Amino acid sequence: MKLKIDIPTSLNEITLHQYKHYIKIQDKVKEERFINAKMIEIFCKTKLEDVMRLRLKDSEEIINLLSELFKEKPNLVQRFKLNGVEYGFHPQLDELSLGEYIDLDTYIGDWDNIDKAMNVLYRPIVGKFQDKYNIEEYTAKENRDILNMPMDAVMSSIFFLWNLGIDLSQTMMNSLEEGQTEALTEYLISQENGVGINLFMDSLKGILQGLKVSLN
Repeated sequence: MKLKIDIPTSLNEITLHQYKHYIKIQDKVKEERFINAKMIEIFCKTKLEDVMRLRLKDSEEIINLLSELFKEKPNLVQRFKLNGVEYGFHPQLDELSLGEYIDLDTYIGDWDNIDKAMNVLYRPIVGKFQDKYNIEEYTAKENRDILNMPMDAVMSSIFFLWNLGIDLSQTMMNSLEEGQTEALTEYLISQENGVGINLFMDSLKGILQGLKVSLN
């Protein structure tokens, strides 16, 4: 009996929800063959029992194709659509609010909650003029839809922040009012393991290494 497997050809066809599911499997299970089978099940949206019926040669080819996708370094995805709603990447990172910065800093290195960091970076577009746009005002309210965002947007935003290479905390200092600056300073120096911006960049590095992606 022939099996039809739809194999993603780009990260745009894989969702953050799928990837988080796969990461949890990796954390719990150490048997490589089972992890590979789950990779096909999750990313190809097929039943595990059908995966087990694949020829070994075919399964290895699919795994190689999927693994190659996560070696990509996509250019920044500025816009994408979810359920008919257009989302845009934060157009003014140098004007992050204190709340935005803290949530981005807190969750960018945590795959269990990385959707909360993505909720800082990507929000529904509320106004457009030519190639410019505004996004919704930030709230810490959970947005379950963001879990269905494409992985090329997730990875490209992480790469963008990494390659940006700017001291976000210093940029924030220059744009915040005096009282807000004091609050941010207190937050940064109270980090358990070091200065906030260093932890922020370490978090990005950890994510990329976890994806087995080269930083060069």
